[in-house]
Amino acid sequence: MTNGPEGATTPSTHLVRRLNAERVLQEVWDGEPVTASDLMAATGLARSTVLALCRELMDRGWLVALDDARAAGAYTKGRPALRYAFRPDAALVVGVDAGQHRVSAAVADLHGRVLAEEAVRVDPASDADARRATVRDAVDAAVSRSGRDGRAVVAAVLGVPAPVGTGDVPAGARNPFWALMNPGLGDLFAARGWDVVVENDANLAAVAETEHGDGAAAYAALLVGERIGAGIVLDGALRRGPRGAIGEMRILDLVEGVGSSDGLGALARDEAGRLLDAGRAGSVLADVPRERLDAEHVLAAADAGDPVAREVADGLADRLARVCAVLSGLLDLDRVIVTGAMAPALGPVVARARALLPDHLHDPAVEVVLSDLGPDVVRTGAVRLAVERVRSRALDRDLPAGA
Repeated sequence: MTNGPEGATTPSTHLVRRLNAERVLQEVWDGEPVTASDLMAATGLARSTVLALCRELMDRGWLVALDDARAAGAYTKGRPALRYAFRPDAALVVGVDAGQHRVSAAVADLHGRVLAEEAVRVDPASDADARRATVRDAVDAAVSRSGRDGRAVVAAVLGVPAPVGTGDVPAGARNPFWALMNPGLGDLFAARGWDVVVENDANLAAVAETEHGDGAAAYAALLVGERIGAGIVLDGALRRGPRGAIGEMRILDLVEGVGSSDGLGALARDEAGRLLDAGRAGSVLADVPRERLDAEHVLAAADAGDPVAREVADGLADRLARVCAVLSGLLDLDRVIVTGAMAPALGPVVARARALLPDHLHDPAVEVVLSDLGPDVVRTGAVRLAVERVRSRALDRDLPAGA
């Protein structure tokens, strides 16, 4: 390539400048305010380059200049140095768990700090239009509660209990339930100009469970409520597959002693009801109205020694052990993380499942652990993924003004 006129910007110099700006922005994004000297040491760039890039990032809204370092106590004499800080409030992201029974939305800043949230119950029999309206209303309520305008939002991630394929693979091609759970949510906010991604809920749970992965290169985040779904991380990366079906657990229909992908919550409720209907006496569960009987009642009664509830809990533990054995045997996992709203109540069930694993695996090296992220684990993963998307494309966008 020949050189252009003196002072002209060539494609190569533009690319180098962009790459350097990205290096500076990534250095500042997570940390404390820094000086130009700090950035020079971290990036190897010259002072004049660092100062010019910081000015550019300030003009674009990503950075702010703070009081000089002397005022902050970092210098006692000599010329004071400006400190530069990332602006986590420069834009907002939205994370949504659009579950079968509950829709939960959160608005967060670019550090992932939740500013406002909204959760609403949804009729699982709702049609596509009603489900879209519920998701939209929950997001709008959370944005309004944040005190910011919707124009401040730049990205949204929506979690659904269905596989999400790449490209134009239709979510409902093989299962009408999947189409109902994802009724075209990807275009729900298209008119607002947001970067919107629809993702499988178990995959988002795996994103949220990075800390519980504890450096493991291979782990599964196992959602176990109404159905069993797994988000799979192998070699440190989330795996989806060409049709988004990695971690879909319909294969459990074929597993002896499991027989379905029904979750532990649904199984606890249904099995307790079956035993009571069969005339099993002496259980406190018989005093609970059948329409209100749920997994929490069963697990609490099991902890108290109720014989019917204990039998149900033992069955749950055996099923969980078999599911963990299937996942670990196929994928050579280091860890299975039992997560979701039920997880905090499953301590005894998980302990029993651990004890049963040697019956199902020749080398039961997999570790089964409980998450403490609770019912918002999918939403937490959605917020984290939304922030990651903004961060990875930061210099591709202009930040919203006046929102």
